[in-house]
Amino acid sequence: MAFAIIETGGKQYKVAEGDVLRIEKLTGQTEGDTVVFDKVLLLNDGKTTKVGTPYLKGTTVEVSLKEEGRGKKLWIQKFKSKSRYKRRMGHRQAYAKVAVNKVK
Repeated sequence: MAFAIIETGGKQYKVAEGDVLRIEKLTGQTEGDTVVFDKVLLLNDGKTTKVGTPYLKGTTVEVSLKEEGRGKKLWIQKFKSKSRYKRRMGHRQAYAKVAVNKVK
């Protein structure tokens, strides 16, 4: 089974055709759009493995954007003892759910 390792949003993901995964939000894209990632670090076709330095030239991964959303709320708290200082903030990370169409 062929797979590739791509880089997007400062993170690395192992992808294969047919996979659905959550990545960092893609700016300027809407649901249903096709996005091409050219930052491919590694490509394995089942027989040979190609490793880039740092990226493979001419290798792309094509995905379609299925959904955009925001994750579960995380609470961040600051506290300093003996000084009556407390702060509480929430954060929801934006994400994009994509389906991998082709690994070339």
